[in-house]
Amino acid sequence: MISVQSEAFKLAEVFTIARGSRTEAKVLTVRVTRDGITGWGECVPYARYDETLDSVTAEINGLPADVTRQALQDLLPAGAARNAVDCALWDLEAKQTGRRVWDLAGLAKPGPEITAFTLSLAEPDVMEIKAREHAHRPLLKIKLGTPDDMARLEAVRRGAPNAPIVVDANEGWTAEVYSELAPHLLRLGVQMVEQPLPAGQDDLLAEIERPLPVCADESCHDRASLPGLAGKYDMINIKLDKTGGLTEALALRIEAEKQGYDVMVGCMVGTSLAMAPATLIAQGVAVTDLDGPLLLAEDRDNALNFDAEGVHPPKAALWG
Repeated sequence: MISVQSEAFKLAEVFTIARGSRTEAKVLTVRVTRDGITGWGECVPYARYDETLDSVTAEINGLPADVTRQALQDLLPAGAARNAVDCALWDLEAKQTGRRVWDLAGLAKPGPEITAFTLSLAEPDVMEIKAREHAHRPLLKIKLGTPDDMARLEAVRRGAPNAPIVVDANEGWTAEVYSELAPHLLRLGVQMVEQPLPAGQDDLLAEIERPLPVCADESCHDRASLPGLAGKYDMINIKLDKTGGLTEALALRIEAEKQGYDVMVGCMVGTSLAMAPATLIAQGVAVTDLDGPLLLAEDRDNALNFDAEGVHPPKAALWG
């Protein structure tokens, strides 16, 4: 049996990116039960990819009750629906066999990974205050994506003068804006910029100078995305809700690294259940951004542990 439940988790504060703001994380929790054992997973339907809670629920409800992880890859496209079911099936197999998911996948036992902490888009004075508040974090990720982001960059650097910084434009810049900002990104010690141009309109990245690494987020979903990234990007952002689950994410990382890309592992704003499988992909990557639970006012039971070492792999009581 496969069941789907819509749930909402309050955020600690309003979270804003170039496309809008939210006050809660709206997620779908999927449970797969067989012979009295239940595995579960979580996904975050994303309007940017024409997904809604209802549309993703319908996709999941259309699956056969006995679907296997292998068959699932052909039955659903890469996206939120396949992600939640795929991760639930991994969890189910772990519980059925008494083994951890990383063992089932042939991976080494995972450890903690330093994760970025995201500062949402706001007026410069607010971002400076938030940067100062979180200046102790080992890595800050700054949401930008407007034509007048220079003041925000300067404000964040004033607030956190020594913190490593990466920037996410969320498709909000033009090639001209990026070219103007790039020298200042370097001057301010920014280490990487994520998705500066809109997906599908990013061919100019192959023609203009890229003085710091550029990471593909909205432009990279699964292995089928890789041919279109050549010459434009230096890094890819793997998110389970884009790949359609852990199965494709594992394959994508292998293929991307084989083609010379550095890897970032990111997330939508979800709970510890959504981040748990991603901690396996994040082992040893260039950038880990699995701070979703840190942005919540409430989380799952047996939540992931975040400490000075970073985000720790899940306990079996949570997932896997």
